[in-house]
Amino acid sequence: MPQHPDDRTPRHRLSRRGLLKLTGGLAVAGAAGGTAAITIGGSADAAPAAFTHPGLLHAYGELNRAKVRVAAGTDPWLAGWNRLTANSHSQSTWTPRPVATVVRGGTGENYGSLYNDIHAAYQNALRWKIAGTAAHGDCAVAILNAWSSTLTTVTGNADRFLAAGLYGWQFANAAELMRDHSGFDLGRFRTMMKEVFHPLNEQFLTGHNDACITNYWANWDLCNVASVMAIGILCDDSALYDRAVDYFKNGAGNGAIRKAVPFLHPDGLAQWQESGRDQGHTMMGMGQMGAICEMAWNQGDDLYGYDDNRFMKAAQYVAKYNLGQSVPFTTYSWGSGQNCAYNEHTAISASARGQSRPVWDLLHYHYARRRGLAVPYITAMAEQGRPEGGGGDYGTNSGGFDQLGFGTLLYAR
Repeated sequence: MPQHPDDRTPRHRLSRRGLLKLTGGLAVAGAAGGTAAITIGGSADAAPAAFTHPGLLHAYGELNRAKVRVAAGTDPWLAGWNRLTANSHSQSTWTPRPVATVVRGGTGENYGSLYNDIHAAYQNALRWKIAGTAAHGDCAVAILNAWSSTLTTVTGNADRFLAAGLYGWQFANAAELMRDHSGFDLGRFRTMMKEVFHPLNEQFLTGHNDACITNYWANWDLCNVASVMAIGILCDDSALYDRAVDYFKNGAGNGAIRKAVPFLHPDGLAQWQESGRDQGHTMMGMGQMGAICEMAWNQGDDLYGYDDNRFMKAAQYVAKYNLGQSVPFTTYSWGSGQNCAYNEHTAISASARGQSRPVWDLLHYHYARRRGLAVPYITAMAEQGRPEGGGGDYGTNSGGFDQLGFGTLLYAR
C-alpha cells in the first residue's frame, strides 16, 4: 500500500529495539536524530537506545499524520480532532486534583479524581502534540507533575489491581507524549510509576490476589500486562518490557493470548474469554489487548499477528456478535475463588450487546490498512462509532475511561 508523505511510519518497520535483537546488542545510536555512537553488549548505558520514543500508543508517524491532516482540514482526522477539542477534559483550564492515596474498591473510594486527571493530561498532551498550543502542553505537564509529587499509594480491595493496571498504562501514555517538554519532571514521574504502580502490577500477575489462577477475567491480567509494558517503555527498562511480552505469549493467567482466546471457530472467528459474561467487558478486552499490541508494534514486535492472528479472529468474533449477528459458542468452564470452584458459561451473553466503546478504529486501521486484511466485522463496528471520542464522551463512570480513545484522529490512514 503506498504511503502518503505525511505517514512516516513504514508498513514493515524495524525499531532500534528490533535492531538490537538482530545484532545481539550491537547497534548504532542516533536513529532519532541524536549523535551517532556504537554501543556493544547489554550494558545499562545501552538500554535507552533499545526503545523508540515516542513509542507507546503513538509513534512519530501517527502523530505527524494527524498534525498534517488536521491542519489541512481533512476528514476523518478533522472530525476526530473536533471530537477531542469539544471534550471538557481537553481544555487547558483543567485543574488537577492529586491525592496521596488513591482508593478503588471498598471504603473511601476516590479513584475518580485519578482517572479524570489522567484523561485530561492525555487529551491536553494530544492537543499540544498535534496543534502545538503551549497552554495545552503546560496543562498536561501541570497535571503530571502534580500527581508525581503527591501520589504515594494505590489501595482498596481487589479492585486496587484494576486501578494499578488501567491507570498505570494510561498514565504512562500521557507522560510519553510529554517526555520532551522542558517543564515535565520525567525522572520523578518514572519513579512514581515504578514505586506505586508497577509493584501492584507484578503482585497481581504473580499471585492473582491468592485466588485460583482462572478466577480473574482476562481484563484483570491484560490491564496489568499493559501497565508493565508501558512502564518498561517509558522508563527504558528492557526487563519490564520483555516480561510483558512473555506474559502475553506464555502467562499463567487469563490474559495470555491462548487463554484470553480459548477457542477457534470456523470462518476466521475465535471466542473471547469473557464472551459468556457480558459484552461491555468483552469490548473492554478489545481495548486492553489492542493497547498492548499497539505499544509492542511501536517497539518492533508484532503481537497483533501472533499465533496466526489469534487476536484478530477474536475481535472479528466480538464485532460480529455486537453487530447483531449470531456466532458459535463453545462451553467455557473455569475455577473460581481460592478453591477453584467449578463454573461454566454455556451460551454467549447478550448483556450490554452493541455497547459503544472507542476501541475499534485502532483495530480496523491496523488490520485493514496497515496489513491489508479483510476484517469486515471490525470495520463495520469502527464505522458505526466514528469519529471516536475518549474519556468523558462515554459516560461519567469508570467504564467510560477504560480506554484512551480518539482512534479516528490518531490511526486513520
